[in-house]
Amino acid sequence: MALLLFMSIFFHHTLDAQQLPASVRYASGRKVMKDLSTILSPEGIQESFEAPIGGLKQWVSVRGQDSSNPVILFVHGGPASPLAPVSWIFQRPLEEYFTVVQYDQRASGKTYRINDTTGLGATIRVQNYVNDAVELATYLCKKYHKKKVILAGHSWGTIVAMNAALQRPDLFYAYVGIGQAINVMENEKLSFEFGVKEATRLKNDTALKEMATIAPYPGNQPVTRERIIIARKWPQYYGGLAAYRTEPNYFYSAPYLSPEYSPEDVPAIDSGSLFTLDRVMAEFLATDFNHVKSFPIPVFMFMGRHDYTTPSEPANRWINTVKAPYKKGIWFEHASHLIPLEEPGKFLVSLVEYVRPLAIK
Repeated sequence: MALLLFMSIFFHHTLDAQQLPASVRYASGRKVMKDLSTILSPEGIQESFEAPIGGLKQWVSVRGQDSSNPVILFVHGGPASPLAPVSWIFQRPLEEYFTVVQYDQRASGKTYRINDTTGLGATIRVQNYVNDAVELATYLCKKYHKKKVILAGHSWGTIVAMNAALQRPDLFYAYVGIGQAINVMENEKLSFEFGVKEATRLKNDTALKEMATIAPYPGNQPVTRERIIIARKWPQYYGGLAAYRTEPNYFYSAPYLSPEYSPEDVPAIDSGSLFTLDRVMAEFLATDFNHVKSFPIPVFMFMGRHDYTTPSEPANRWINTVKAPYKKGIWFEHASHLIPLEEPGKFLVSLVEYVRPLAIK
């Protein structure tokens, strides 16, 4: 599932463990990151703004060394886990080849913070997220004088982005699914089975007893937030979120070093997650793209070999059978769910070698 389901588990204890205010602890690091990330090229773009998308002010970051490069629009995971505040870890090299657009979706991060939430809850529907992505892509084409953009989705964002590509293929040169969700209930089953398998292999009785409280999972019982938290805990502990790591602490602390986020912005990530998850849960769990037998634009699946947050095998099966103008599945052998952060080199090379040429013909 999306990252904020897990961030909300760990985020509070991470904050509680600290002594000094974040504004003090990370101030010097943020200054360095801001200096390092400043784009000085005369042909470059570096701007952040509130775009009027979907009846809201949605926060958008646009960065690139050369405005003539193709635009790539990232649709982040979660729900409500913006990629922008951690993008400084991997994004700078991408900006040599693309104009990179990150945005905080409705009720996510800075977008959550800058909008009145009165009445916002009723709009937390998958189709509204899809419409937002389409509207933003249209907005970007007009603003930056582009015919189309490249569309990339991560985790929860693959649900939004794939639907956007199917709805308006004319707007996109290609679609890149990173940690792609094909059938969410199948993913839940595969993830849980991996946790049980690893706990059995390593004789972790504590894990086995805890997972037994929700077995069979997902089974015929409602998939509640409480059951998901237990179901995700041990697969992630065994590297299903970040390969070879029991917990990617760097990921949870990274927003405090972001040049794009102030220390006061960071708590909005957690707040947006809590606001969003229960409202979108039913639609999320009902996601199934197995009926999509043909895809209207070139499509790529970036798959982490160790991903048991959104297990990769359903995406691999789908990309091998779907009909498309061009398709390619790419395995990241040393990555789990956080591919851009875990294998940033291969992530860059794959986008430049396979995806960028489709936008510069």
